[in-house]
This record gives sequence, C-alpha cells and structure tokens, in this order.
Amino acid sequence: MQLSPAHHDERLTAPRSWWGIAALIGLACALMLLPLGTMPLLAGLVGGSALAGILVSAYGSARVRVVNGALAAGDARIPVSALGEPEVLAPEEARAWRTHKADVRAFMLMRSYIPTAVRVPVTDPGDPTPYVYVSTREPQALAAAIRAAKAGSADG
Repeated sequence: MQLSPAHHDERLTAPRSWWGIAALIGLACALMLLPLGTMPLLAGLVGGSALAGILVSAYGSARVRVVNGALAAGDARIPVSALGEPEVLAPEEARAWRTHKADVRAFMLMRSYIPTAVRVPVTDPGDPTPYVYVSTREPQALAAAIRAAKAGSADG
C-alpha cells in the first residue's frame, strides 16, 4: 500500500538522556529505602524506575500526523481546509514563537528539546485560535504534507 504524499507521521519521543535520568530516579528511590533492608531497596529501585519511565514515555508519546485531510497534533484534530500556509521555523525563530512572540490563544504542541517547528495560521473565521505551533524534527516534511493535503482537499 502506497501512502499519499500528504501523509506524515512522527512521534515526538523524549531524548535518550531523559531515560538515564529515569534510571537515576529509580536508583535514588532505592537508596532512600536502603536502611529498611534488601526487599524495600529492590522495590524502590523497580518502582521508582518504572514510575519515572512511565512519565518519560507518556511525555514522549505525542504524535504529529497529517492524514485523511487533517493535521493531528497531540489531541487536536484540525482539518487542513481550516489552515493557512505552513511556515517552517528555524531553531531561533521557533524559540521566539515559544516565548515572547507566543499568543496565549494559539494551540501549541511544543517540546523544548526539539529545536525546529512549524507554525500554521488558522484561517477559519469561527475559530479564535490564531495559529497552530507544532514542534517537529522534520519541519520541511510536515509543511510539505500539509500543503499536499490542502491541495488534495481542494481537488476533491
């Protein structure tokens, strides 16, 4: 099965260093329970590591997809017909849109450990959201998929 050019699928996984931190949290939990004996130490190691790992995994489970004529970013599903021209943001510009240029009404799926992003204006007059900001490791591919999906929905 060949995917259409409007297809894009990316998971915004947490960096590897965060998994190391999760392991260190498990070790810290084990050391806190060391005075209570071996079994509590092992329970702290397993439990602390598991809990920290679940938190890292949950934070890194955000997906960015363009499929079936919609941009799916995290929990949001936005039809491409309600979106304007996507703007690829270089690291410095992405940082500016995450900080001093940000609008509180905007939908933002941002991960600070991903330096690049795409900003897409929302053109639907009934929607108060001015734009969608999405962190992505592949900004050119995401922008191209949005453009292709918009062209496909305009043809259909």
